Amino acid sequence: MKIIKLEVGNLGANCYIVYCEKTLNGAVIDPGGNAQDIIRVINQENIKIVSIINTHGHADHIGDNDRIKEHTGAPVMIHKEDAGMLISSQGNLSMYIGSNLICQAADVLLSDGQKIMVGELEFQVIHTPGHTPGGICLKVNDVVFSGDTLFQQSIGRSDFPGGSHNQLVNSIKERLLVLADETTILPGHGGETTIINERQNNPFLQ
Repeated sequence: MKIIKLEVGNLGANCYIVYCEKTLNGAVIDPGGNAQDIIRVINQENIKIVSIINTHGHADHIGDNDRIKEHTGAPVMIHKEDAGMLISSQGNLSMYIGSNLICQAADVLLSDGQKIMVGELEFQVIHTPGHTPGGICLKVNDVVFSGDTLFQQSIGRSDFPGGSHNQLVNSIKERLLVLADETTILPGHGGETTIINERQNNPFLQ
């Protein structure tokens, strides 16, 4: 498995390009902007993108869904509870920052526990509501892409529509902190961390 991180969009969201080195099939996680940079990496690495996955429906994580889909032909996937955010500038919050983003509807609506095959890589969908109702994390091998659920010594905001601080903390404690200590967390903003580091040092989870 190879993982390439790009910081995209005005809010510096992390977009991840993940691919199976045996088959060169790959996924783009949260293409929030800078489509030209994402496409350049895809072409340089000769990846066949088979999935575009949104960890949640906020504009800084979905902004270039359509351009990546147009280039790759891959289906867009999002949890069913955030699906409406793709087609609503109010729902994805873009109307509040003046961009009025409307994306195409999702091709695949995800549910908790669902498996997404990308070459020989198996991504497991972990529903972690709290930042948004349909927020998800994606676990593949010993890596979790945590979107805006869990950050390095921080957690996602819960003051947006559909957010809940208690639900977010419960999601993290019940769905993520139970994973193995050495599990790597690759968040939607900022640097990587590990489960043991967050269990021991995250001030929001003590």
